[in-house]
Formats: sequence, structure tokens, C-alpha cells
Amino acid sequence: MIEIIPAIDLIDGKCVRLRQGDFRQKKIYNENPLEVARIFEDAGLKRLHIVDLDGAKRGKVTNLKVLETIAANTNLTIDFGGGIKTNNDIKAVFDAGACIAGIGSIAVKNAEKFFAWLEKYGSEKILLGADVNGKNLAINGWQTATEIEILPFLKEYFVKGVRHAFVTDISKDGLLNGAANTLYEEILHEIPDLKLIASGGVSKIEDIEALEKIGCSGVIVGKAFYEGKIKLKDLC
Repeated sequence: MIEIIPAIDLIDGKCVRLRQGDFRQKKIYNENPLEVARIFEDAGLKRLHIVDLDGAKRGKVTNLKVLETIAANTNLTIDFGGGIKTNNDIKAVFDAGACIAGIGSIAVKNAEKFFAWLEKYGSEKILLGADVNGKNLAINGWQTATEIEILPFLKEYFVKGVRHAFVTDISKDGLLNGAANTLYEEILHEIPDLKLIASGGVSKIEDIEALEKIGCSGVIVGKAFYEGKIKLKDLC
């Protein structure tokens, strides 16, 4: 059974969505993220994906207070990412109530630090975030392109202990045109034991069903909820 994971993206403490990761194409959906989190919890969902977009852009965790508030006032299992760069950052994220830390840029730029965290906290508490444009990774809140190909990268990190990853196709994100099914099929064909979470482009129940057939363990859904394309009552 694929896990439905609603997303809350934060800028200035507000619940927003971007279009293809473009900070200039921002839409504010709610100024009270706790209210949104409670709606998801009341609908029966168990997990929440929080992205600190300010943190991702600045390279420093910024919306820690929002995390603390949601963690203290819901029973959701929270994975939190965006701007986690230092040992103090990841400790602060866990101390603030996150169950899982989403790590993206540092996993690419400082593999030694990333694997030290993986060893210290365990594979269940570290979620590798890989953002893809074409077949190559993008880092720093999608702002920096790299020459690193997604499949070899994931293979290497799986061999070294990563078991959970979410992969976002930037070209799909925020467009509601369907997920990157072909990409996810390729990844799971090469690394069938990876717990792969799909992210980006989901616009209808059929998209989720297709991802479940492919073998994804979870799917992050954001804009489709906020725009009413997928109704929470249809999921639970």
C-alpha cells in the first residue's frame, strides 16, 4: 500500500507552493501551517512532509518554530528538510519534533558528513532528497544544476546504507501534469529494494494508483490538495 504524504512548503512561516521550484512563482495557500497540518491529520493521514524553502534557499534552517508548533500540536510523523547543513542543524530539527530529516544538498556536496549522520541516526531517520532536472541532480533549493546523474548517485548511496529517498522531477513539480513515472520505473528497476517516494506532478487519484503499481513506497502530494484536484475524503 503506497503511503500518501501531504506536503507543506514554508516561506516566511506561511504555507506556499512554487511552480517548478521558481521562487518568483509563489502562491500563498494558508498563513497558518498548523491549521493545514490539522486538516491532514483529521482526514486520517499519518505523515507530513515539511520543506523549509527559506532554509533551502539560504542554506540555513529557518522555519524551525513552525516545525515545533506542528509537532507539539499534532501526532503526525514529520519529515523536515531544507537548509540542514550542520550537526547543530540536524540536532535542532530532531529536537524540534521531526521524526525524519530530509537531506538533499549536503548529501551531494559533503558526502562524508551525510554518511556520518546516516550512521549516527540510522537509515530510518534519514531521508535522502534528490531533485532532478532531466537526468541530473539540482541542489541548493533547485537553484544549482550539477553534472551528477541520478541513477548512479542513488545506486552508490544505496550500497552505502541509504534505504529511503524521495525524488522530485523539477520539470513536473507544481504543474499538475502527472508524475515522472518513467524515471521512477528506471530507479526501481535498478534498485528494487529502495523505499522510493515520488514527488512532483501528482494531480489525480489515478496518478497515485500508477505510482503504487510501479512500486513506489510513498507519494508526496502538495498542490493537488491545495487546488482541490484531489479530495482528502477520497484517500482515507
